[in-house]
Amino acid sequence: MAFRSRSGFFGLKQPRQLTFLVSLVLAVLGVLSTRMHIQYVSGHGFWFVVAGYVVLALGTLIDAL
Repeated sequence: MAFRSRSGFFGLKQPRQLTFLVSLVLAVLGVLSTRMHIQYVSGHGFWFVVAGYVVLALGTLIDAL
């Protein structure tokens, strides 16, 4: 397999602190927008949560994030 490395299938690593914080802020904003009105976010809360998860996933796969 082309993606297999010594540490596992994709060679996951711990994301940087900034990457983790950005993903956490996106996810929290998305969740909070279901309980209170936050301009622009309330209409797209689901996508904020998805974006937070994608940022976190990319942070574990890409060394530069």
